[in-house]
Amino acid sequence: MKKLLIWFAIGLGGLIVIIVIGATGLYLSTNARFNKTYAINVEPVPIPNDQVSLARGEHWVSIHCADCHSPDLGGGPFFEDPALGIVDAPNLTSGQGGIASDYSDKDWVRALRHGVKKDGRSVFIMPSGYFYYFNDQDLGAIIAYLKTVQPVDRQTRPASFEPLAKVLYGLGAFGDLLYAETIPHDARPPAPPKGVTVEYGEYLVDANGCRSCHGHELSGGKSGDPDSPLGPNLTPGGAPGSWSEAEFLNTMRTGATPDGEQLNPGFMPWPFLGRMTDDELSAIWLYLQAQPALETTTK
Repeated sequence: MKKLLIWFAIGLGGLIVIIVIGATGLYLSTNARFNKTYAINVEPVPIPNDQVSLARGEHWVSIHCADCHSPDLGGGPFFEDPALGIVDAPNLTSGQGGIASDYSDKDWVRALRHGVKKDGRSVFIMPSGYFYYFNDQDLGAIIAYLKTVQPVDRQTRPASFEPLAKVLYGLGAFGDLLYAETIPHDARPPAPPKGVTVEYGEYLVDANGCRSCHGHELSGGKSGDPDSPLGPNLTPGGAPGSWSEAEFLNTMRTGATPDGEQLNPGFMPWPFLGRMTDDELSAIWLYLQAQPALETTTK
């Protein structure tokens, strides 16, 4: 019995050592990933100043930026957990604590299209993987509008992560949130002309990040948030794929599905995506209808 207890203690001690070594490796690996710098050859993007372009930029900023960075774009608390850490959304304005006064046009392009901050490190959480798909006209309009917003004096805290968060991130618990790691920096996707077409609908699906929750083939999926539900199958093989165009537009505007379900805006940001124009939403609907009827992905 005594020998058995000794061997048990030795085995348990060995297991603990293995766990500690593994956790330390993950921690150090995640630190290296967070601190890695990227040398990006930033391609020039024309920055317009006409009112039509500024309105276009405001349109996309209201859809993609106001939710996390606050309606005045002054940033603020985004995530805070004593066991994991702190993440604030940065102040995007030129006020005190903001980044706009220190960002050149190339800095904006680098951050939005390539997911790389001015210091060369990857952005965290900000979905540059979606913004990568914006064509030069839309990206230029976004930057032009950001340069005109009212200054907001608001200090935000630098991101801070506890060791547990870094270990869990190394294990893939939160998905891929260092977008500079995954963006194809040396390639550009197609940029179809604006219109109510299948091709433009695909452009909007990609630029709005639909695949991050609904899967690469849009047959259902799960975002990096471990608490998020499975995203529905948007192809004709799923329930949303059988909706009429009018039902699709109404759901995107109100969050209410044809069967009476109310979408949770915490997981499906319809209050923001619903700000797209009728033509934009119709183009997305056309693209979804053009997909093969796939079986729903359940994991």
